[in-house]
Amino acid sequence: MKIPPMDYPHKSAPADVPILEALRERWSPYAFSDRPVENDKIRTLFEAARWAPSSFNEQPWRYVYATKTDGEARERLESLLMPGNAWAKSAFLLAVSFAKKTFTFNGKENRHGLHDTGAASAYLAAQCPALGLVAHQMAGFKVDEAVSLLGVPADFVPGSMIAVGYPGNPKDLDPKSQERENAPRERKPQKEFVFRGNMK
Repeated sequence: MKIPPMDYPHKSAPADVPILEALRERWSPYAFSDRPVENDKIRTLFEAARWAPSSFNEQPWRYVYATKTDGEARERLESLLMPGNAWAKSAFLLAVSFAKKTFTFNGKENRHGLHDTGAASAYLAAQCPALGLVAHQMAGFKVDEAVSLLGVPADFVPGSMIAVGYPGNPKDLDPKSQERENAPRERKPQKEFVFRGNMK
């Protein structure tokens, strides 16, 4: 993995055992710069998502994105944000992931679609540090409006909204977002979610 630049907002995960550096470096900040993200880097992000695993290699994910240079398309994406996520408007790129609800090869329900789309988005986010970028996935958007507003076929369900860009200055955030930005990274210990044999 390419080491992120010195001005990258390092907040490495305090992992209990060694894990990939790309995973330690990935986190979800709130402070974004409006600095343009180069087109080749945008393509790299979606190429990373492309290579995520999926059931029957269905690749059920679709992404609708817009940058700050996309006029009305960008306005539509920003209109989907809930008030508590207004900070995301600073990010140069906004995207919404969608999962196809059925398998293409037989038309049957794909109950793994959202799972696989989440994996693709995780690949995208994990690619960010090597490019000097940060990403933040959000559940706080108008899910019910996303399909129709973005021209997505009815056979798709929204996943998450994702803000991507260069790191910004935390001092530009509102006090609540600053507090969340500066909070230590925490995760449940493995003993709370990993069980050998059964969950008793």
